[in-house]
Amino acid sequence: MREHDMLEKEEIFSKVLRAGRRTYFFDVRATKADDYYITITESKKFTEEDGSFHFKKHKIYLYKEDFVAFTEILAEMTSYVLNHKGEEVISERHQKDFKKEYAFEKSNDEILPQTSSFTDIEFDDI
Repeated sequence: MREHDMLEKEEIFSKVLRAGRRTYFFDVRATKADDYYITITESKKFTEEDGSFHFKKHKIYLYKEDFVAFTEILAEMTSYVLNHKGEEVISERHQKDFKKEYAFEKSNDEILPQTSSFTDIEFDDI
C-alpha cells in the first residue's frame, strides 16, 4: 500500500454536507508526524442515459499554516457574493421543475400577486 493511501486512512474528525447532486466531505486527518490537516472533498453524482451513475471527486488539502488566510478569504468571497447577488439561487429558476412562489395581497376584494421588486437580468447572465 502506498504511503499516500496510508495517510488518507488517518481520519480524526469528519462532517458531511449533502447539497443536491453534490456532497462535500470535511475531514481532519493526521500526518505521519501526527500533525493535523483538513481535506475538503466535493463528490458530484453524474447519471448516464442508461440509468447508471458515477461520481467525480475533487479534493483540497488545507494545512494549518494556511487556515487563517483561507478562512479570511473564504469569508470575504462569500460576503461579496451575498452582498452583490443576495441569497436567492438564480440557477434554480432554470430547472425544469422550478415553481416560483408568489406572495399575494388583497386589494378591493381581488387577490393580486404581490410585486416587491424588479431585477433586470441581461441575456448573458442566463
